[in-house]
Amino acid sequence: MGQLRVEKVQEFIKQEASKIILNELKDPRVGFVTVTQVEATGDLRHAKIYVSLLGSDEQKAQTWEGLQKALGFLRSEIGKRLRMRFSPELTLHLDESLDYSDKIQKLLLKIKEDEDNR
Repeated sequence: MGQLRVEKVQEFIKQEASKIILNELKDPRVGFVTVTQVEATGDLRHAKIYVSLLGSDEQKAQTWEGLQKALGFLRSEIGKRLRMRFSPELTLHLDESLDYSDKIQKLLLKIKEDEDNR
């Protein structure tokens, strides 16, 4: 299978997962979620969906729980839309890079403030 096909499927899964989470999940626990990336294996049997969650720690925990419960629904909906012989096995992973970059930004601002106050 070509790399181009894998990339197209990854992008398709990312778009569809975003739509499904935003418009079709009825679980009240699911808050603000951004699908940041999808990594599929070369044979397209498995795909990791990376999500970024917004909110308090409690809200993030509830959203994560709701997403885990919705994984079967997500897989079946993506499978219908992909129109492939089989649907990839999906796993969810937290993308904490936004949290990390936010933390770095705050540290840099604090350093600048400390230097300005000298």
